[in-house]
Amino acid sequence: MSGARDEIEELIALMARLPGLGPRSARRAVLHLIRKRAGLMAPLAQMMAHVAETARECARCGNISVGAVCDICENPARATGEICVVEDVADLWAMERGGAFKGRYHVLGGTLSALDAVGPEELGIPTLIERVGTEGVREVILALNATVEGQTTAHYIAEALEGRDLRITSLAQGVPIGGELDYLDDGTIQAALRARRSF
Repeated sequence: MSGARDEIEELIALMARLPGLGPRSARRAVLHLIRKRAGLMAPLAQMMAHVAETARECARCGNISVGAVCDICENPARATGEICVVEDVADLWAMERGGAFKGRYHVLGGTLSALDAVGPEELGIPTLIERVGTEGVREVILALNATVEGQTTAHYIAEALEGRDLRITSLAQGVPIGGELDYLDDGTIQAALRARRSF
């Protein structure tokens, strides 16, 4: 019995390492999976094993793919001359959910951070610069988070691309649709005020 309990505790410890799950949430999730073993745990385990075998990073943009190059990079209709630079795959998927962007992406895999020894090479910024030169890019959209690290990374990329015949833009920042000023933080209000336009 203690062997089974040890294995369950090990599973809980592994689950607790997932983002957003602490030890208590992991324990609840594992106990739920055990109760729903046939209908949930077995298919989940099979799918996790399959994804572990097949998933890889797109060699061109860094998206998650089952082939060497992802569907977005393979799609000739996405060759619009626009590359949207994002921090991670979750940001790429968020942009795709919106359905507004029809170009291609470049996933950095993080942001520049001197404290964590993350430089341009670790983020694949040289690969982005190379893509701009070889893929006929006319616009680079910097869709990085509005954090100090995100903005530092955006400025670094903009400087690295300076002097090339292309537009460098960033996403608008400010008051979201349906947002009330009273609920917004000071930084968002300041960004919205700076990005104001004619009414």
